[in-house]
Amino acid sequence: MISIIIPVYNQADKILKTLDSINKQSYQDLEVIIVNDGSIDDIENVCAKYLKNLQSSINFLFLNQNNQGAPAARNRGFKESKGEYLFFCDADAVLNPQAMEILLQTLENNSGASYAFSSFLWGKKVFKLGEFNAEKLKQMPYIHTMSLIRRQDYPENGWDESIKKFQDWDLWLTMLEKGKVGIFIPQVLFTVLPGGTISSWLPSFAYKLFPFLPLVKKYNQALKVIKNKHGLE
Repeated sequence: MISIIIPVYNQADKILKTLDSINKQSYQDLEVIIVNDGSIDDIENVCAKYLKNLQSSINFLFLNQNNQGAPAARNRGFKESKGEYLFFCDADAVLNPQAMEILLQTLENNSGASYAFSSFLWGKKVFKLGEFNAEKLKQMPYIHTMSLIRRQDYPENGWDESIKKFQDWDLWLTMLEKGKVGIFIPQVLFTVLPGGTISSWLPSFAYKLFPFLPLVKKYNQALKVIKNKHGLE
């Protein structure tokens, strides 16, 4: 079984598209754990109404907690999960109908990989990511949070709740330090709806040419936190 864990904060306007795309998956041995991280946009009622009328073989669980951030919400969801595979899904993402099936088949066919990741769309822009490369991973955050992870290889301490940015990069580096690697699927398996955290994305040249921009300064500060933690400087 795959446990899909969705941390959500004030995304009532998007999460129903996410839930719809999960319910339409070709692979149905799923459990979905939605962790509401202190939202103030009536998301609990929105989800309750949706789930009440839903005809599905998938088990959906909705949890509430005080606002603590996405890593804490993911950790809470993990504690409630039972699947041998984990998929931390964003609440502003829409999965392709065969996403779970393709991710699972890839891991089953590649026993040396601890997680499978794919390309994705942000709006109409394609993020191709590329093959897994340990040296590249040490240099930059290029693997998305939404990857399928073997539970047995997932870090004992889960997500670092003190990390405010590059939380996925921190997770993959933590796993790499234990010899856990990923495998790339050269297909677009999900779309991230514009308006979330990735909406602050800038083209790569901007980080070199415009170091004075507030967004670039924040990026570089967060980069330093991760590199210090993992001894990459």
